[in-house]
Amino acid sequence: MTNRVLAVLRDERFSPNSVDNDRAIMAAVVERLCRHGMTVDVIGEQHLAGVTEGYGLVLSMGRQPETLDRLRAWGGRCINTPSGIERCRRSVVEEIMREAGVPVPPAEGSHGYWLKRGDGAAQTHDDVVFAADKEELARRVAEFRQRGITDFTVSAHVVGDIVKFYGVLAGEGSGFFRYFYPTDDGRTKFGDETRNGHARHYGFNAMLLQQTMERLAAAVGISVYGGDVIVREDGTFCVIDFNDWPSFSRCRDEAAAAIARLVKS
Repeated sequence: MTNRVLAVLRDERFSPNSVDNDRAIMAAVVERLCRHGMTVDVIGEQHLAGVTEGYGLVLSMGRQPETLDRLRAWGGRCINTPSGIERCRRSVVEEIMREAGVPVPPAEGSHGYWLKRGDGAAQTHDDVVFAADKEELARRVAEFRQRGITDFTVSAHVVGDIVKFYGVLAGEGSGFFRYFYPTDDGRTKFGDETRNGHARHYGFNAMLLQQTMERLAAAVGISVYGGDVIVREDGTFCVIDFNDWPSFSRCRDEAAAAIARLVKS
């Protein structure tokens, strides 16, 4: 593989309240690759047109359809792959989870509902909203439609601990995986974690969580991933969010080292 690498930053609209953190993880990866003798150019995805030639690898956080089309047409090695990023659309990945037997929240419940934009990752706080009952849910759906959002998902609110996970899928065997309780350190993107209250740290099978998320990442087709689960009092869990290339803000150095190892593998 050539030592020339292109690192593509995602458009800021796909990094609500996380622009600096998203840039920081890519910068940390780039620093490690340069330290190992690679030449890395960094650009925003809006400047990608016509600049992929001559690179042996593209590291892409990009999510614009034009970005994915250009990387697909290029045909070289991408981390993450364009098709994998497309399958991280919420409405698509939820179907993949069901097909793969990954636990998801139920459709019905007695603690409210979550309405989420399904055609991509959340760009504003209004793309993920809570409804206390079916009547409010109907109003929220109507608001989505007024905004032109017709692709959305609905799931019942699940009571339990919110656990945020970050992973890098290795070529063979288990890869890098870490999990954290966001209410422990108070860091939050939109504040939705407070709906579940402070974590009670219910016991659960951490190895099973890692294996499940690695299986899901492989099914989706991405190597650098993250998301959120709810751990119930009885230790069972369900996935409420799964996405490509998170900020790794709680474990940036370790994650950057893992991504650099993946590049060199």
